[in-house]
Amino acid sequence: MPAGEFFGFLGPNGAGKTTTINAVVGLATFQGGSISVFGHDVITDYRRSRTLIGLSPQEFNFDRYLTIEEILTYQGGYYGMPLAIAKPRAAELLEQFELSDKRRNSYLELSGGMKRRLSLARALIHKPRLLILDEPTAGMDVELRLELWDFLKAINADGMTIMMTSHYLEEVEALCNRIGIVNGGRLVKLEDKETLMSSHGQDSLQDIFLDLVGRRSRG
Repeated sequence: MPAGEFFGFLGPNGAGKTTTINAVVGLATFQGGSISVFGHDVITDYRRSRTLIGLSPQEFNFDRYLTIEEILTYQGGYYGMPLAIAKPRAAELLEQFELSDKRRNSYLELSGGMKRRLSLARALIHKPRLLILDEPTAGMDVELRLELWDFLKAINADGMTIMMTSHYLEEVEALCNRIGIVNGGRLVKLEDKETLMSSHGQDSLQDIFLDLVGRRSRG
């Protein structure tokens, strides 16, 4: 995946998307092949590779005993950020994601959409070069989803490399410039969006997706 790309990673449930992400960030082992992040092997140079990645996972995994401000500052500490730097960075992100008035609340008191925004803020606390988003807009209403689209487009335009999974295919079609599709643990298609759309002669990414994996998933 080239630097600066907005990459959509698609597949049906159980295809291997989250497993692949977990292998990239060091949460899952793999027996064959290799993975590197901007030239840093995730096994032999794992400390450096992981500092380059920000992950917003599909499932919420916040510490229920921390305030949302502490969730962000503690996350910064995991990446070696002193409190004097992590705290203003957390305040900046809370403001950016409209969570400042909830900074002393537990994440349990947040709505689903707010939790998604907190997850994204946590992924960005240490200013990573690669942002990995696993179903980033699940639970968001339409207005918040569109606001997040604008934010992701902006940080991608500023050079942030983004890898995203989503079951909202119109989301991937709107945001991503290259798309990979997996099915049964195998990569069945990897093309830039324009080539993918034109080569299949379909009007939407949903039609292409169903052509590639729908019938196989049912068969």
